[in-house]
Parts: sequence; C-alpha cells; structure tokens
Amino acid sequence: MSVSLYSVKFARTVLMLQLVTFVLVGVLFALKDLTWGVSAVMGGLAAWLPNMLFMIFAWRHQAGHEVTGRLAWTFALGEALKVIVTVLMLIVALGVFKAVFMPLVLAWLSVLIVQIVAPAVINNKG
Repeated sequence: MSVSLYSVKFARTVLMLQLVTFVLVGVLFALKDLTWGVSAVMGGLAAWLPNMLFMIFAWRHQAGHEVTGRLAWTFALGEALKVIVTVLMLIVALGVFKAVFMPLVLAWLSVLIVQIVAPAVINNKG
C-alpha cells in the first residue's frame, strides 16, 4: 500500500465522497417517498459515521508514534468499535425509527462500495 492511503487529505476525500454518495442516494429515494429518503440517509449514516469516527480515532492514536504492535492493536480496537457502532445504528434505524429496509441497505452498501472503489480511482488519477 502506498503512503498516500494513510494521509489525512486522502481520508477526507474518501469521507467526502461517501457523504455525497449517501446524500444523493437519499435524495433519489426521497423522490419516491420521504420515508424512503430518510431510511436511505439513515443507512448511509450507519456506514459513514462509524468510518468518520474510526478515522478520528486512528489519527489521534497514531500521531507522533512509530509503527509498533500498539498501533496494530489500536487499529483492531478501532475496527471493532466501528463494527459495533454500525450494527447499533442499523438496529436503531430498523427497530426504533422503523426505517424501510431496501433503501436503508442500498444506501449502506453504496457507501461501503465507495469505500472500496475510491482508493483505486484516486490513486490511479494521482
């Protein structure tokens, strides 16, 4: 992996692409029905917000430190927290707010796909 994958600028770019993705998906679903649009935004938030929290967590714990075993454990802890927050947000969206399943899942998946595809696209352009 290139060093640029770990840069703050790169992470912000990916987070912004994810934000734009789930807002656009939410707007498109809102054209069908407002509850579908809100459900899509909740699904996008369930993927985007944990990613943003993970990035903040990672930046705070790696600043000024050399790569050690501690960094690996910090990364693993951050990923575990990210998964837990994602699951809790999806449960709250579906259970408490009674979100519509299809737009919720499609927006969630679209944000995850951007997370996978964006690094390849950005690195090929750079």
